[in-house]
Amino acid sequence: MSHSHDSDMDYKVVFAAVQTVCEDNINIFCDTSDTPFGHVAQRLVKSMIEIQEHGQALEPIVASFTAVFHHYDFDAQTPGNGYRTLVKVLLSCLMHIASKGRYIASNYNGAFFRADHNASEIESYCSALCQLRALLHLAQRLLNNNDVGTLYSTQEDGELSERFVQEYSSMHKACFYGRCLGFQFSPALRPFLQTIVISVVTYGDTYGKQQSGLGLAALSLLTSGKYVLDPELRGAVFERITQNLDLQFWKSFWNLTESGLITGFNRIASYPVQVNVTLTLPPVPLRLPLASDPSLSVTVQPPIAHWGPGPVHLRLISYELREGQGSEELLSFSREDPPPISAGQLPWVQKQPRSPWLLIHFHGGGFVSQTSKSHENYLRTWSKELGVPILSVDYTLSPEAPFPRALEECFYAYCWALNNCHLLGSTAERVCLAGDSAGGNLCITVSMKALSNGIRVPDGMMVAYPATLLTTDASPSRLLTLIDPLLPLGVLAKCLNAYAGGALQTMQPTVGSSSLSVLLSDLTQGASNWIQSFLDPMRATDGNRSLSPPQSNNETHRAPARTSSQTMSPSCHYPEGFEPRRSNSLAFVHPTACPIFRNPFVSPGLAPSNMLKGLPPIHIVAPALDALLDDSVMFAKKLRAMGQPVSLTVVEDLPHGFLSLLQFSKETVFASTICAEKIREVFEREIPGLRKRPSTKPSG
Repeated sequence: MSHSHDSDMDYKVVFAAVQTVCEDNINIFCDTSDTPFGHVAQRLVKSMIEIQEHGQALEPIVASFTAVFHHYDFDAQTPGNGYRTLVKVLLSCLMHIASKGRYIASNYNGAFFRADHNASEIESYCSALCQLRALLHLAQRLLNNNDVGTLYSTQEDGELSERFVQEYSSMHKACFYGRCLGFQFSPALRPFLQTIVISVVTYGDTYGKQQSGLGLAALSLLTSGKYVLDPELRGAVFERITQNLDLQFWKSFWNLTESGLITGFNRIASYPVQVNVTLTLPPVPLRLPLASDPSLSVTVQPPIAHWGPGPVHLRLISYELREGQGSEELLSFSREDPPPISAGQLPWVQKQPRSPWLLIHFHGGGFVSQTSKSHENYLRTWSKELGVPILSVDYTLSPEAPFPRALEECFYAYCWALNNCHLLGSTAERVCLAGDSAGGNLCITVSMKALSNGIRVPDGMMVAYPATLLTTDASPSRLLTLIDPLLPLGVLAKCLNAYAGGALQTMQPTVGSSSLSVLLSDLTQGASNWIQSFLDPMRATDGNRSLSPPQSNNETHRAPARTSSQTMSPSCHYPEGFEPRRSNSLAFVHPTACPIFRNPFVSPGLAPSNMLKGLPPIHIVAPALDALLDDSVMFAKKLRAMGQPVSLTVVEDLPHGFLSLLQFSKETVFASTICAEKIREVFEREIPGLRKRPSTKPSG
């Protein structure tokens, strides 16, 4: 396949460039008498030698991945899976090293050369390279133990070796949150990531002190200076916070960003809309026609899980005012006081006819945070680009409302919208569901619920980086939770346990998320996920060594024995003489083996085919650098194997949660446009046997 030859060339060029740059720098600085900075020269030489060693060990591993990773793609046109991503992240790190090394070699004699700063940069990337090497060794174990084409191994056995968890919870991660922060993402996103990480560590300083939100924000600004100036300190504090602070810290941090600067910026940066109202649905039973025989109907009860019937909150967004949207009947559901202006009071606004389309949206946020308001920036844009009214559901969040409350509320809102589309400015000839992360999970499970209740299913759905597997199963892309500032492993575990109803226990790894909590959302998948599934397949490793692909000699040696604080499963040995760097603070990850994670309405990726058969077309949009990428690839493969209509689009250089980063880069704008185009495909798709309508194009 041509694409594997291209990458073959790429990686060899990158490794050769790094070796050359290191050699040049070693030759310049090994004789420190020639330089005015002897101590710094020693640091540079030491790092360059270490980088060369890592490079020599890594090149054969990359070669082995490059030879096979096309077998794990969804199809030949859609190159994307966790093995490709790990190689891409590694090469990105090496290219940063090569470029920094060239700069040092050319400028060390200059008057403005900052010797100490440049040595610190190289040391930081050297640390990152060491940790990435450990991740590639782990991925190699997965590759040897999984079937070809399978990205994760789902193990029924929920037993997890405590020693194995210790091994991962003890790995050093601070280097990925300091000077190297976000090196793997589009450069335009790096300043934003830096802002988020600084905000988290600053907020961590003041968290728990009794202050009003504004006083807290002011205090945070005063203390953030030290974190701007000292990236090492910032990385160390961020690592500590992600490993040791509770779910309430993260929820309050995200609430602060939502009520404050980010939301204000979103409103300025996105289109003004004529309709933006919040609605509250009273908990009354609904009657809906059966899809198979509309003369019969079925009753849908209001949400009742955990505390009995309660209202459901929604937001209606429409770029243009349409028939029904200003009606007294709709405004009777408004929870705003005074109620929003009705159309009768704006005689100069031309009311548009109802759209044949309706978009129903479920937001991300790891099931534990965010609201429709934090996702308004891209919803306003879509409403304008597609000319469609959008109904976004503000479902109740975990841990206060664990599964199945959010699903019940989203399903109820969907049913209400079908019955009341005339109030929403739509005739609902075509209904599409859209959601990101946790919201993507809810799109799929709401459709499954519609199917099992025998009512109309949506005409299609667009899910961005959806959480489809909330179990403790390992995959190569999930290894990224060790380095991703937006989706640290601790966060995963916290969100996962919260949604499953286990978060009220205090002993849990802590959340770490430095970016839109959307990111958190998918992480729901689980810290535990990958660790667990890693473990079981590897137990068999030693007995089945002969079945594995041959490895170079240095790969098969055991790591030297460790102290008791660093015991680990014998199947997870690193090559002799190599050991990843260790963190000062352990992350206590308590994975969950509770059966609820395998419920098909929690993990649709595990649903039996009879529950997925009959779902409408699903369009999945996943970023290449998403820890949940493999979930999207495997779910798409599963649907395709069943003959279900599915498409997968992989976008480069972006993290999980890119929709919430819409205003930060041209890449995020491009990815959001792809999502909108997939929604348009659902609306414009011709359904065989239906009379072609004169026009399905909404006005505007």
